[in-house]
Amino acid sequence: MYIAMNRFRIAPGREEDFLEVWRNRDSHLDEVPGFKQFQMLQGESQEDHTVFISHSVWESEDAFRAWTKSDAFRKAHANAKAPEGIYLGPPKFEGYEVVLS
Repeated sequence: MYIAMNRFRIAPGREEDFLEVWRNRDSHLDEVPGFKQFQMLQGESQEDHTVFISHSVWESEDAFRAWTKSDAFRKAHANAKAPEGIYLGPPKFEGYEVVLS
C-alpha cells in the first residue's frame, strides 16, 4: 500500500472556507483503479496558520502515480482554484510506502 499526503497551511479564520472548497470538489477518485480511501485531517490551530493534511490510501505507488497522469486527475483539479487568501503557500507533498501494518 501507498499513502499520499499533501500538507496545507491555511490562514487563520479561513479554515471553514478551505473545507468548503474540499466538500464541493468533484474528486473522481472512486473511478480510479488502485484508490482505497481518502481523509482530510486538521491539526491544531497556531497563531499564524492551521495545518490540514489530505490523506489518501492507494494499492501501490504505481496506482497513485498513474492517477496523477489521468483524465480523472485533470478533471478533479480543473476547478480547484480557491478564493484568494486561504492558502499560505503551496501544499507540501509527502508519499509513503506502507512497510508494516
